[in-house]
Amino acid sequence: MSALNLYDTATREVGKFAPIKAGEVSIYVCGATVQASPHIGHTRSAVNFDILRRWLMKNGYDVTLIRNVTDIDDKILHKAHHEKTPWWALAMKYEREFTAAFDALNVLAPTYEPRATGHITQMIELMQILIDNGSAYAPGNGDVYLEVRTLKRYLTLSGQRIDDLLPAADSDSASSSKRDPRDFALWKAAKPGEPSWPTPWGAGRPGWHLECSAMARAYLGESFDIHGGGLDLIFPHHENEIAQSEAAGYGFAKRWLHNAWVTQSGEKMSKSLGNSLLVEVILQRVRGIELRWYLGSAHYRSMLEYSESALDESAVAFRRIENFLKRASQILDAVPAPVLSQAFTSAMNDDLAVPAGLATISENLRLGNQAITDGDKAAISKNANEIRGALEVLGCDPFDPHYAQNASADLTTVLDGAIKLALAERASARERKDFAASDAIRDGLLAIGITIEDTAQGPRWSIMEKS
Repeated sequence: MSALNLYDTATREVGKFAPIKAGEVSIYVCGATVQASPHIGHTRSAVNFDILRRWLMKNGYDVTLIRNVTDIDDKILHKAHHEKTPWWALAMKYEREFTAAFDALNVLAPTYEPRATGHITQMIELMQILIDNGSAYAPGNGDVYLEVRTLKRYLTLSGQRIDDLLPAADSDSASSSKRDPRDFALWKAAKPGEPSWPTPWGAGRPGWHLECSAMARAYLGESFDIHGGGLDLIFPHHENEIAQSEAAGYGFAKRWLHNAWVTQSGEKMSKSLGNSLLVEVILQRVRGIELRWYLGSAHYRSMLEYSESALDESAVAFRRIENFLKRASQILDAVPAPVLSQAFTSAMNDDLAVPAGLATISENLRLGNQAITDGDKAAISKNANEIRGALEVLGCDPFDPHYAQNASADLTTVLDGAIKLALAERASARERKDFAASDAIRDGLLAIGITIEDTAQGPRWSIMEKS
């Protein structure tokens, strides 16, 4: 089997992946700032890193994946104030929406999913190290800053020059207290009406960058294999994570992977542009497995231009594959067993080249359909097995119990709607005193195993238990 090669944003090269500890891979992925509902830009990142995780697991690695939740942030506080709701309640509401969106797309739950507010102690400890070694300073007003010009290395990930940078945008910190306008806030002084935590330098709340360095060390140690996130996080977030972690003496991330954006009309999908496409809305158009297939179809480092027509075409293409697998299982009287082809394996080992992997699935589909025409059961089995093996890695296996559970839930929803229509017709018949029609509807439902109970709150239905 060929070795896994992955791109590294820091070196701008594809190179052989070798974990720090043999047989184990440690990954930190920047998760959501839970201040609004998830859109497909958020879930594309989750799908991309889920494919990486599944491929590593398929290759026998024990993978620990951390995906944090930023549950305290300027935007969260602003929105909570505008909506007159507690900041923590708003954060929890959207955190649950993100969890539901990830689950709908069969994204494996992270090994641990730490919240920023649960790791204030670790952040204070990290700031103390940075202040003690002269990398950070507390001007006395409750703020704490990292002094970027004291760093041996800075901006190595983005390749910028420090003198070309605009001053760091710490809108709620006193810029006049900075030694250099490019210094960034590790800690922000408490403001009236905002949540705060006590520190030796004054009450306040964490800066955005500090949380990830503190939590990565807490769960993965001072050095770990892969740090992931979207392209938009390279600067300032990931640069500043590197700065504060290395200043503390940590080895931090050995390799950096960044996924490209979902775009619409050539623009990055974001709330500020007003072109967000919410996951819950799109899932009314296609199934979760079809949306995942679409979001995972482009190479993770390539932009994915969204359009309804492209999504529809992708969903139709996936249904062809799904229908072949169903026909194959009927012909063979057995569910295909997942097998990895050499062609698919080579594609995935080449920096997760999913498009090349999809080409192997298309060829399997062509050969499999021809085998059905020819009545060649051996060829049907071979191609069905290889398709299922690839779909398992991509998280789009229609035989995965996860999707079977969701399908059952969808069927229950459809059944509930159909029965409610019948009950509405029964109620209408009773209102016009057509009791024969009312009884016929009740008896028809009873015949298919549905019992009706008339209550003060209206009729309720249930499925009869078998005797």
